[in-house]
Amino acid sequence: MYPKKDKKAEAARRAMQEAIDNHTADLAPVVDGRKVILEVTDVIRQYNQYDEVVTAVNRASFRVFMGEFVAIVGASGSGKSTLLHLCAGLDRPQAGSIVVRGHKLENMNEDELGKFRGSFLGMIFQSHHLIPHLTALENILVPTLMCGRDEISYDQHLKLLVASLDLADRLHHLPSELSGGQQQRVAIARALINRPQILFADEPTGNLDRANAEDVLQLLLDTRAEMGCALVMVTHDLSIAARADRVFKMEGGRLRLWNNRLDGILPGYEGGEESYE
Repeated sequence: MYPKKDKKAEAARRAMQEAIDNHTADLAPVVDGRKVILEVTDVIRQYNQYDEVVTAVNRASFRVFMGEFVAIVGASGSGKSTLLHLCAGLDRPQAGSIVVRGHKLENMNEDELGKFRGSFLGMIFQSHHLIPHLTALENILVPTLMCGRDEISYDQHLKLLVASLDLADRLHHLPSELSGGQQQRVAIARALINRPQILFADEPTGNLDRANAEDVLQLLLDTRAEMGCALVMVTHDLSIAARADRVFKMEGGRLRLWNNRLDGILPGYEGGEESYE
């Protein structure tokens, strides 16, 4: 005798899948012939610190077009990493709106957001956040377990990533057996395995020497060009930011446009080798 189906559980499962499917449709608006992949409007994020409230992000607003490289610079504690985490759906704002591909992240529950993030967003952390007991290959493939996309050939894409990131002879090594640069390359491959439409990078070269930092940056720029994804990078290095299409500066939680290649260099920005520490 077969067990009876739980109709309520089945209905809930179908409702959840329908909600997730609705959030995967591409509803991104087009402005001046360019697709807006990310739109942030009046976002606020506050934290309680001892007996006072700290406003890490104060009414930040900006948009990112598909294929664009946007850099966010600022001193330590200015709120730039917090803003990046909000845009990537890793944190929730108290106010304002974050829209990716035409969908408001605040309208999604945790399951829907997790599915959406795994399908369309990639995140590279400064500290790698690799799982220590998994090999490099297993770390790279973790996102595919959370979000299988039928249109992606993981085998072929994995081969391309491994080749471009020069990881072929390190795939079966644990993170503790890899150098800092190799760990960062594994983290990049993990962020790219699901072919995200936006790649967020939080100080991806911060722990690397100049030579490795340049290699990682060039890999990110090459990947962006090949895949057509947007790249949003937090960095303290102005020589890196100078290569972005647009640069935003954060000060005290407030965001402002600092440099726009389309309109020329704005006052107060000169590029160069200096950096925020």
